[in-house]
Amino acid sequence: MAKQQRKVVRSRDRQRRISVRAVRREQPDVRKLSRALLQYAVEQAAAEAAAQADHERRAAEAREHDGD
Repeated sequence: MAKQQRKVVRSRDRQRRISVRAVRREQPDVRKLSRALLQYAVEQAAAEAAAQADHERRAAEAREHDGD
C-alpha cells in the first residue's frame, strides 16, 4: 500500500513560529539547525524590506504633502 502524502498549505500572510526544543545528542542535527537559521534570516530580511518600503512610502507621501 502506498503512503499518502500530506498536503502542506502555507499562507503568505500567516507568520510561522519556530520553536526550539533541546534534545541531547552526541552530534548536533546540522540540517535542522541550518534550516532554522535560514528561515530566521529569510524572515528578518522580509521584515527589513517591509520596514524600508514603509519608510520610503511615508517619505514620498510627506514630499507630496509638502509640495501642495
